[in-house]
Amino acid sequence: MAAAGGKRPAESDLQSSPDDLLTFQPLGAGQEVGRSCHIMKFKGKTIMLDCGIHPGMNGMESLPYTDLVEADKIDLVLITHFHIDHCGAIPWFLEKTTFNGRVIMTQPTMAIFRWLLHDYIKVSNIGADQQLYDERDLEKSRDRIESINFHETKDIGGIKVTPYHAGHVLGAAMFMIEIAGVKVLYTGDYSREEDRHLMQAEIPREKPDIVITESTYGIHRHEPREAREARFTGTVSDIVQRGGRCLIPVFSVGRAQELLLILDDFWQQDPELQRIPIYYASALARRCMMSYQLFTNMMNSRIQEQMKVSHPFEFKHIRELRKLSDFDDSGPSVVLASPGMMQSGASRELFESWCSDRKNGVIIAGYSVEGTLAKEITTQATEKIKTMGGQTVPVNLTIESVSFAAHVDYEQNRDFLRKLAAPNVILVHGEANEMSRFKTNFERFCENDQDYNVKVYNPSNTEVLDFYFRGEKVAKVLGTAFANPRTGTKVSGLLLKKSFNYHIVAPTELSEYKEDLTISTVNQRQKVAFPYSFAFLQHFLLLMHGDAVKVEKPTQHNEPVLTVMGKVTVTLHDDEHAATLEWVATAENDMWADSVLATILHIEDSPATIKISQGHCHAEKTTELVKEESAGDVDTTVPDTADSLLKAANAISEEQFTKLLREHLHKTFGNCALNDSAHTLTVTVDAATATVTLPRIEVTSTDAKLRNAVRRAAMLYHVTLHPDGK
Repeated sequence: MAAAGGKRPAESDLQSSPDDLLTFQPLGAGQEVGRSCHIMKFKGKTIMLDCGIHPGMNGMESLPYTDLVEADKIDLVLITHFHIDHCGAIPWFLEKTTFNGRVIMTQPTMAIFRWLLHDYIKVSNIGADQQLYDERDLEKSRDRIESINFHETKDIGGIKVTPYHAGHVLGAAMFMIEIAGVKVLYTGDYSREEDRHLMQAEIPREKPDIVITESTYGIHRHEPREAREARFTGTVSDIVQRGGRCLIPVFSVGRAQELLLILDDFWQQDPELQRIPIYYASALARRCMMSYQLFTNMMNSRIQEQMKVSHPFEFKHIRELRKLSDFDDSGPSVVLASPGMMQSGASRELFESWCSDRKNGVIIAGYSVEGTLAKEITTQATEKIKTMGGQTVPVNLTIESVSFAAHVDYEQNRDFLRKLAAPNVILVHGEANEMSRFKTNFERFCENDQDYNVKVYNPSNTEVLDFYFRGEKVAKVLGTAFANPRTGTKVSGLLLKKSFNYHIVAPTELSEYKEDLTISTVNQRQKVAFPYSFAFLQHFLLLMHGDAVKVEKPTQHNEPVLTVMGKVTVTLHDDEHAATLEWVATAENDMWADSVLATILHIEDSPATIKISQGHCHAEKTTELVKEESAGDVDTTVPDTADSLLKAANAISEEQFTKLLREHLHKTFGNCALNDSAHTLTVTVDAATATVTLPRIEVTSTDAKLRNAVRRAAMLYHVTLHPDGK
């Protein structure tokens, strides 16, 4: 568990609420590089950070562990950049799961994303049964993706998202995410070093509570850019000058453009090299280059200045090679071919063709993950390889590694985190050993800094981290009723909540904010004692409410159920000797519920019930009694004459009957007045009145509904005073 600085921590002496819990779980890139995908949950919101595939694996095996989450519960997916280990699973996730949330990426990422995944589908060296998705899935998924501008803040259902420049590749973003005042920065892959075309990653002004950062290079330190470029161009020159062919495996877009800028400039300065061709072998070269030409405004000042003279991505010494079948492989050449890790595609084909000749050479210019040919030849003394066709060929060409991978090294990552001063740091996107070394070194570095207390985490895939944040709730007062409030003045009004923002407004001005309000329903439930049978309950409710009473299907526990007006549900619990009333709270429904409740409570006081209780009758006896009272079927009709009621009244004294009837009508309708001289009872409901003339109990009223209701109430007394029918 962790507590965030700047927020009140959920310490052991404070009662933590589940609502204060923020969880983070890597589904990929946890103590590994590849298939970046993380889940963050807080305040009922679920966010997925990247959704990539593992370049060293195929089919379902290459996916993140998305089966651990419910796709339809995810509100938002944020994609940091267009490399397949960060976005390659998006078409599958959008088209093959129940996900129905929103997906956001920057405009350059959105533009290049399509072409890269198109290329991935085309060059994947796997059978159709292992393909995660096809072109149709890719095209359908594009329609569900939204773009966002750098420094633009979007509020998505209470989740505030702001992208910042991350360097790394064109359009790469780090996302600042804010929920209920808690800020989390997810860096994705980022670079703090400006190169020939990209600016370095920005440092957000806001202090995050958690930083989720890559740790790709662990504690390694990068070679200075000038020295790295000199070693790269020198190696290329050595290979071609000895008559060899130079293969540079690259991703179609990203580092390829940086290397093309370096080589084009180097060739321009050396006329002797200009006789040797440089090829960019990618079917996507032209399409992706259009994106680079379109978004130069997102590049560094060097590119901006060069744009005033000529377009920097219109190369003088580099030729496009769409298909290897068009390649005249008759002498020294330099070929940049995708993919960068040589799993398949043009780069793999050229390596297999050239690797047996000692004059040739390959330069691995980017980061390689486990399980790929690029990783194998740079970390092992590989003497032979098996081709994609199953043959074995010797590896005699020279192998050089000159890293242009735009990831931070140890010092750059360390200094970036120190400037942000986040109290919680989560490491992702790094091999287990490299990640562990970075954690140890960074913690040691921070031990000597009294102004910075930090907790560092390096979770493995599927491991869940818990953080508790209990921020103070602040409400803004709005409207004319609160003009010029003074410090210390108490204010009162209606508290409105929108997402995680609170406002206080005067009741008279509520209508001005109605568009921002959502309507909720309140389900009411009341349980009352009822030791009698269901038939008895049904009988009395029918007498009061007539055809509005319907018997419904029993509950799963076989408890009998009926409804009144379709608004109030009454369930009888025989084993508990109780009945439960349930209804949705509205003015009308509350009235019906009150009427049903009054009827049930009055049953307890009725002479019939008293007689049953005194006779110690069983439930079966009660059922028979009710059936006897109703002469077979329950009769809810009102008698045409009052003779039967007069007979019932004669069973007790007139004075006693009048008192009981007035009491019952008062409980049921709320207002019942007795006029002794006229021998009448007057029931008033709103503006309508009904008059009951005694002792014949004739009911008159201009309101037919009220007249019938009062007459049913009288009928109830007719039955209850003479349950034996005498």
